[in-house]
Amino acid sequence: VRSPGPCPTGAHRQVTAEQLRARGNALFQAGDHGAALAAYTEALSLSDAASERAVLHRNRAACYLKLEDYIKAEADATKAIEADGRDVKALFRRSQALQQLGRLDQAVTDLQRCVSLEPRNKAFQEALRALGSSMHEKMKAMSCTDSKVEQMFQILLDLDEKDADKKQKAAQNLIVLAREEAGAEKIFQSDGVRLLMQLLDTAKADLMLAALRTLVGLCSGHRSRTTAILAEMGAPRLAAVLGVEHEQVSLAACNLLHVMFDSLKEGLQKDFRGKEDALVLDSSRDLKQLIKHLLELLVLEGASAHGRDNALNLLIKVVPRKSPKETNNSLSLWVIDQGLKKILEVGSTVCGSLGSLPVTENTRMSTSVLLSKLYEDLKCDAERENFHHLCEDYVRSWFEGHELPGKLRAIQTVSCLLQGPSDAGNRVLELEGIMDSVLSLCASVCEAHQLVAVEALIHAADKAKRASFITANGVNLLKEIYKHSERDSIRIRALVGLCKLGSAGGTDFSMKQFAEGSTMKLAKQCRKWLCNEAIDAGTRRWAVEGLAYLTFDADVKEEFVEDKAAMQAMFHLAKSEDRSVLYAVASTLVNCTNSYDHEEPDPQMLELAKYAKQHIPEQHPKDKPEFVRRRVRKLLTAGVVSALACMVKSENPALTSSCRELISRVFLALVEEAEDRGGVVAQGGGKALIPLSLEGTEVGQTKAAQALAKITITSNPEMAFPGERIYEVVRPLVSLLHLQRTGLENFEGLMALTNLAGISERLRQKILKERAVPMIEGYMFEEHELIRLAATECMCNMAMSKEVQEMFLAEGSDRLKLMVLYSGEEDEKLRRAASGTLAMLTSLHPPICKRIPQVTVHWLEILQALLLSPSAELQHRGAVVVMNMMAAAREVAEQLIASEMLEILSVLAKDKDKP
Repeated sequence: VRSPGPCPTGAHRQVTAEQLRARGNALFQAGDHGAALAAYTEALSLSDAASERAVLHRNRAACYLKLEDYIKAEADATKAIEADGRDVKALFRRSQALQQLGRLDQAVTDLQRCVSLEPRNKAFQEALRALGSSMHEKMKAMSCTDSKVEQMFQILLDLDEKDADKKQKAAQNLIVLAREEAGAEKIFQSDGVRLLMQLLDTAKADLMLAALRTLVGLCSGHRSRTTAILAEMGAPRLAAVLGVEHEQVSLAACNLLHVMFDSLKEGLQKDFRGKEDALVLDSSRDLKQLIKHLLELLVLEGASAHGRDNALNLLIKVVPRKSPKETNNSLSLWVIDQGLKKILEVGSTVCGSLGSLPVTENTRMSTSVLLSKLYEDLKCDAERENFHHLCEDYVRSWFEGHELPGKLRAIQTVSCLLQGPSDAGNRVLELEGIMDSVLSLCASVCEAHQLVAVEALIHAADKAKRASFITANGVNLLKEIYKHSERDSIRIRALVGLCKLGSAGGTDFSMKQFAEGSTMKLAKQCRKWLCNEAIDAGTRRWAVEGLAYLTFDADVKEEFVEDKAAMQAMFHLAKSEDRSVLYAVASTLVNCTNSYDHEEPDPQMLELAKYAKQHIPEQHPKDKPEFVRRRVRKLLTAGVVSALACMVKSENPALTSSCRELISRVFLALVEEAEDRGGVVAQGGGKALIPLSLEGTEVGQTKAAQALAKITITSNPEMAFPGERIYEVVRPLVSLLHLQRTGLENFEGLMALTNLAGISERLRQKILKERAVPMIEGYMFEEHELIRLAATECMCNMAMSKEVQEMFLAEGSDRLKLMVLYSGEEDEKLRRAASGTLAMLTSLHPPICKRIPQVTVHWLEILQALLLSPSAELQHRGAVVVMNMMAAAREVAEQLIASEMLEILSVLAKDKDKP
């Protein structure tokens, strides 16, 4: 943890900084710009004089220009200009950097300033003239954008044009142009929508992709343009493009529709709201029109399977409320009334049956998620009752009077509902004849019929209401199917049903449903099927489902992590196209890492339970910490991090909030040991944790944030989260400071923020912006000494910010008093952090020196105690504070000299062991 106190300046340091600058100059002249940059940077770290630092920043800007790092060149030149606004070299270098960054107007301003300061400098005059002509060319180019747009469309629509590269370049230019507001408006005004429709009508994938991606630019954040485009193109045409066979075109159409929904729902997000709202009426009609065609696409026989999946995904994203704080759920109610039966139509599809809709392995899961989201969006019992009635009517309509195919559709619908809104699934499961049909079809000789029934039985076994009934009626049936069926696809599902029923005791070692050894046999069979690549992925997924239940047993966990082939097979499935396996993989990993919640039982309650002869849960001997640590290591070696990172990247509805929470739990278990954290980061774990910490359940976000904190504490944050990613880590870390978090989470959040605050002013500004400082201050009063220390160390690094320094001088504030008093505490670490903060504050903000004698009568004895401390670090900090106070004001200096301070300093000055 960084908790620095500034070092006193000295002649030795001054000479070293000068030597480094001279060395940098020589290296620059020799053309070794990288080495020169390193010399100037080192000199900067040793230099305190503002004028000297300005020269070093100016010299670094020259190095960055030669190294073509124009962003850093501009930043360093700006620092030099802030110190001296008349520094023509710095102004000229900044203008060169700005010119390369395309900010010509700002570059001209800097050059004009150079010319006004040195009017006879011909180099400046020539540069200004050249830049002026360059800007003129740019303006000329802008004026002919109209003709370029026309030219691009001509190339793309010319059927005789055979040059593929030329067409590709024109398409790319059009897409890039549409991303800029001015370019998008130019395309729109140049009859672009009609021409883009012509591109879509060519039915050529590359041209359709170019048209769709250009339309995304036109619609993005612009409600009136979106409304006009929708009116011109029509919702049926857009829905038809979504349903095409070409997967990339369908995905691009899905992206366009999502952008259109956002623009219609949120209105204009750019600064044109005034004129926009005058043009656009209520957009709910357009929204409903689009949704209506998406619902129709779901049951359109000619629509492709992935088009249907994309339509489901869109409905999941745009229909339900984003937050319970939004009161209006009318869109969900409208979709339930207008389209619930269409959604159930997709969910009831029996693959391979006559006239069935084309679906993928992900369609059923997406349908269940959509149904679940719609059900969760309902606000009252009357709305939920309506949902139940519609589901029951739909199931009855197939079950009664449609013979066997109808019964299969009804049972498939039950399965879909049980995987989604299970309350609705349980209601339809209780309809007369449904459960009997499930049990009788489990014995069917037809594989397809048996598959539907066994899957329904498995999903029903997952729900508490039916568990006892199924345990009584279904276990023997499933055992018979498992033992005697000749089809692996049926046996594997029967095995999962047995696994679910056999894991009813969870992690309780004393509550096992099956005879000794049966669970191990089932697990071994699951692993065997999982590793058998001859079986299709959809069937092998069920083997993971089985392990998700069986791994409650610690013996099964131990055997699984010893089976490298089984682990690799599961990770491979997690990265596959079939995203419905995500939850089962995450559940298995949570069980193997013991990252589920488990509270230690109260000893008194245990005694009472024994006395009352109540059941007492027992922990398996192999669930002890040393076994868990060993399992975590084996999972890391097998490549679990890259599998988890791949799972997080998924945009599929299968990555639900609860699934994200499971993945966060696993990540937290993986980074528990400090030595494992580097490997987790290297395999993409740090990057994957950021989205997990910002979206999902509150528990999941907190677990991910805590994992990020652990990484930030022990790793170099700039390497763990390179580039802009480091700024994304701040918000999750600040969330760990909230009062409802545990003491450990508070402590780790503070430690991580301390490291970030010590890196750069931009990070400190980000922490300030997230309103973390009041929370950090609050924890400085915490009773727990480690939390109090972490908060003080964090404040020490935050004190490098001007805004924080000003807080210590605020009227009526006790911040400074607390720091002075903490510098006199018995806890040496707390004294070190508090006195380090004082050293920092008095160095960077001299007015604080005058305030110290006013905050407490004990200030003098506290400073003397620091100087007389056996700790060299505390003496050093005390000396810096006294030196700063001596230099700040005569009256303060007089008070110091009137005390015994001079004698103490005289003794310390002679101590050759502490230079």
